[in-house]
Amino acid sequence: MTQLEMAKEGIISPQMEQVAQCEGVSIETIWQGVALGTIVIPANRNHANLIPCAIGAGLKTKVNANIGTSSDYGDINTELGKLSVAIDAGADAVMDLSTGGDVTVMRQAIIARSTIPVGTVPIYQAGIEAVKRHGAIVRMTVDELFTVIEQHARDGVDFITVHCGVTSQAVAHLKKNRRVADVVSRGGAFLMGWMLHNECENPLYEHFGRLLEIAKRYDVTLSLGDGMRPGSLADATDSPQIEELLTLGELVQRSRDAGVQVMVEGPGHLPINQIEANVQLEKSICKGAPFYVLGPLVTDIAAGYDHITGAIGGAIAAAAGTDFLCYVTPAEHLSLPDSDDVRQGVIASRIAAHAGDIAKGVKGAAQRDREMSLARKGLDWKKQAQLSLDPKRFNRVHGKHDTVGTACSMCGDFCAMDLAEKYLSISATKC
Repeated sequence: MTQLEMAKEGIISPQMEQVAQCEGVSIETIWQGVALGTIVIPANRNHANLIPCAIGAGLKTKVNANIGTSSDYGDINTELGKLSVAIDAGADAVMDLSTGGDVTVMRQAIIARSTIPVGTVPIYQAGIEAVKRHGAIVRMTVDELFTVIEQHARDGVDFITVHCGVTSQAVAHLKKNRRVADVVSRGGAFLMGWMLHNECENPLYEHFGRLLEIAKRYDVTLSLGDGMRPGSLADATDSPQIEELLTLGELVQRSRDAGVQVMVEGPGHLPINQIEANVQLEKSICKGAPFYVLGPLVTDIAAGYDHITGAIGGAIAAAAGTDFLCYVTPAEHLSLPDSDDVRQGVIASRIAAHAGDIAKGVKGAAQRDREMSLARKGLDWKKQAQLSLDPKRFNRVHGKHDTVGTACSMCGDFCAMDLAEKYLSISATKC
């Protein structure tokens, strides 16, 4: 049985017990959320060393880190190093987006090493193999695509991005309403090219039942990808994007009816004033399914600083009800990220997630900030480091300059906290 099927039967799985304890919520909160489909626990039965996490309503906003080779660069040791950095920085999940080298060996190595959920995009490997086998992605067969999907599931992948909503109808909307940046999703572009060349419907949509059978067999969570996501602010919340979302809403219900866990992916590039509306649209159309967004990026001109751009959008999205943030690194739009980019991306998204959790009233979020404020007031540097999202950086920056007193080197003898405490104490004794 899948986690969803067990929850519907009132069965408490070990994974449900683990995530309830981790989240500090009741087991009833978890199994009821899983049964309704508003919470998912990506946990493939073949991922042996997995420490499960839950994504969804009422829980801490989770953060995903993307790693993997490109066709230009990357090797297994580099990517395994990035995996370690991502986990150390506090990522809740990781996606292997490899398109270069032996992608099967890469995926299997990442799954074997990763204690957090692993996601993939099987269409990447299917496309790569079609080029090697047939000379072009558009010559990929439907059976070849589903063979790759099953291979990923069998290897232990916990969630897969599948661009099922890139339908003929969505492509027709795109052709009628051309964009500044037509399609920026790699998987979406692969499928759209295949559909136009072969004059056929998207096989992931047409044969969705086959996809459900594979997902159910291994309890793989489907992450319904947004192949029509806007890659420019000028394209945000347009008809191709909304057409795709309507299809994903239909597929969410089909997945739940089949006992398959499902979440929905979202944009992308969005102006700040459209973020909340996009979250509300997904929650309404997709019946409360966990929402997984890339960023979103709130401006197109911050190349080299898009971890900041994404954190701004991510905080607003999380506060509005988004459940899962895909990190954005400083290398976004520019290059394959290195380990430092990965760390910066994870931390930036964790800041955004936590800011959103405070706004949503997630249990314990605001209390942690209160404890940090009290530690600052008491100039308790050890406690401040423990409460910090990045203790290693905290200690490195704090120790950068020597200081004589208990305050930091910014204020020295003139620390406001220290002075206020001193004068307030004197005043209290006079009274």
